[in-house]
Amino acid sequence: MKRHGAKSINQIIEFSAVFPSVIRIASKICEYFVQRFEKTMLKAIQILGSSSVFVSQRWRYHNCCGFSIISCSSSRTPTATSLVMLTSPTRKIRCFRAFRASTIRSESNTDGLSSSSSPSSAASVQSTKNEERIDCGQEMEGGSVRKINFCQWCGGPTKHDIPEGEEKIRAICTLCGKISYQNPKMVVGCLIAHGNKILLCQRKIQPSYGRWTLPAGYLEIGESAAEGAIRETWEEAGADVEVQSPFAQLDIPLIGQTYIIFLAKLKNPHFSPGPESLDCRLFALDDIPFDSLAFSSMLVTLKLYIEDTKSNGRPKFHYGTINKRPGTSPSDIQSYTLDFHLQS
Repeated sequence: MKRHGAKSINQIIEFSAVFPSVIRIASKICEYFVQRFEKTMLKAIQILGSSSVFVSQRWRYHNCCGFSIISCSSSRTPTATSLVMLTSPTRKIRCFRAFRASTIRSESNTDGLSSSSSPSSAASVQSTKNEERIDCGQEMEGGSVRKINFCQWCGGPTKHDIPEGEEKIRAICTLCGKISYQNPKMVVGCLIAHGNKILLCQRKIQPSYGRWTLPAGYLEIGESAAEGAIRETWEEAGADVEVQSPFAQLDIPLIGQTYIIFLAKLKNPHFSPGPESLDCRLFALDDIPFDSLAFSSMLVTLKLYIEDTKSNGRPKFHYGTINKRPGTSPSDIQSYTLDFHLQS
């Protein structure tokens, strides 16, 4: 019995001598895999932040466990549950907490057309394509200008100041120093005349659900204005068209948009509603539903076209600025002035 007890004690002593080394090795292994996971998470956040779906993170410092994301915003996903890693600089302890990501939305302006992302058929749901122009981490600040609170590259907080050599206040990241610029969006579309009639689409998405418009939408990266107009016409009206000439460029400074509308003709007489259209129809010039048009830009474009064809039979090229009359509702497409109108 004594020999057996002595042997057990010796084994315990030997194990105790090795135990710290085992613990250190296990700790190193755990730390290695956690660091790898941490880097992967950060890289994923950076990729998301630089993609078309802007992601904004808010970071908070914890005395006991380093930095953590306390909120996240996505311009496409209404809500989503994700994991937050809290890193302790002293004890090297990691823990995970769930948080909710919420979408930052603003009111849709009446002249906001859809771009070419996934369509939605629900009238009560804001168009996904319309939402793409809303950057996360921003607050509305008069018109379509937004106050950017967080850097779209690193997620750091921004300060608002006038950069050296510039004249306007910009959002400057306090961490990486990058400057966020807000630039106008370009909308392209086609005015298609066929047999003295105009092809119009009835919108199946918000804003302006059920109203009529020329096939048009946001220009994509990597395509020309004419290519974008042809693409949008195919997506919304199922029509294969040939662009003939530019017809109108209309600037809308209030909402930060520029419209370029091309004259186009059908390559064949076939067309049908796309996923974002309830109906597509050819209208005689005297039958165009002016009281049911979707946007002021469409109203101006069609009126200019009718004036040209009735006056000299040949469309001109038009440039102008559409300004809403002060105090009128954004949904009132008739309340506007066409300023700086040039034609050739």
